[in-house]
Amino acid sequence: MSPASTVLTTVQTESVLAGGAFVHLDGTLHGAFRTADFASAARLVAAIAEAADAANHHPEVRLGYGTVGIRLRSHDAGGVTERDLALALRCQELADAEGAERARPAPARYDVAIDSTDADAIRPFWQVGLGYVELDTADGIELVDPRGDGPKVWFQHMEIARTDRNRIHLDVYLPTSDAEERVQAIIEAGGLLLTDEHAPDWWVLADVDGNELCVCTTVY
Repeated sequence: MSPASTVLTTVQTESVLAGGAFVHLDGTLHGAFRTADFASAARLVAAIAEAADAANHHPEVRLGYGTVGIRLRSHDAGGVTERDLALALRCQELADAEGAERARPAPARYDVAIDSTDADAIRPFWQVGLGYVELDTADGIELVDPRGDGPKVWFQHMEIARTDRNRIHLDVYLPTSDAEERVQAIIEAGGLLLTDEHAPDWWVLADVDGNELCVCTTVY
């Protein structure tokens, strides 16, 4: 694999992205800008499109009134590469030239985890009920929304069924720079920190009824 197509970790991109409009989460660079109006936002999108064609590397772009959202990912490599970093920096240059304000995004990914002693027995129920499709991953078979809107559903194997807690919990994935602040905010909102043994990879928290939420980060 050439250096240009090597997948970069969040540690490798941190210094390049520091202070800019892009953050690295879940194998994608997320960027956001604010402009004076719709016309200026459209001009910025047009400039980004021209730069993307010149680089032969194309982002996902969302255009709104005075807002431009950008997602960059090298799909052929399965994550963020030098190509994405270069285009992200070019997008920032174009935005600065347009007078756009860097609006650092707050991306997140939400997963639903279900504890089960026999995932094969319950997976069809959730697949049909949610209208999802199966995805075979290194971590086992997961269920994903074919429209790309809903949270992923994955199954946590239990040798012995748990009866002392809810068997469904939520995972929220945040940029590493935002995760600890989110954990503290949850505690201030009445949450209980069950363990930070695995931090900064993940923290396990619960509400006063014992329903659990894991705040997670990603390396890529």
